[in-house]
Amino acid sequence: MNNEKYTYVNKMNILFGDLELVDIQSVVDNCKDRWFNQTLCKVNDSVVRLGIVQGEYHWHKHDSEDEFFLVLKGELYIDLEDQDTILLKTNQGFVVPAGVKHRTRAAEKTIILMIENIGIIPTGDE
Repeated sequence: MNNEKYTYVNKMNILFGDLELVDIQSVVDNCKDRWFNQTLCKVNDSVVRLGIVQGEYHWHKHDSEDEFFLVLKGELYIDLEDQDTILLKTNQGFVVPAGVKHRTRAAEKTIILMIENIGIIPTGDE
C-alpha cells in the first residue's frame, strides 16, 4: 500500500435534513478528494457520515465514542494497535470501541458509511 499522505477533507455540516432523500451517489459523483468525509444526516444523537477514501489515515482513538464502519464499495483495512488488522469488504461492517487506537486505509478508492456520536471528532482525541 502506498504511504503517501493526503489532505483530509472533513465536512461536518449535515447535508440532508429530516424527511429529505439522502442521495449518496450524488456526493460520490461530485467528490474530487482522495480522503473525504461528509456528514449525511443526524439520527437522534448520532450522525451517518460518508467516507470516500484512498490511502491511509493517521493512528488515532476516540476516548468516549464507539465508531461503526460499513463498506459500500471497495475494501477497507482497519489497523488496531496491538491486534490483528481487520479487512472489510463490500457490505461488511465493524465497530471500533471507544479508547481503541486505530487507523483506516484503502489501497483503492473505497466508499464507506460511518455511524457515530454527533460530537465525535473524526481526527480523534489523540
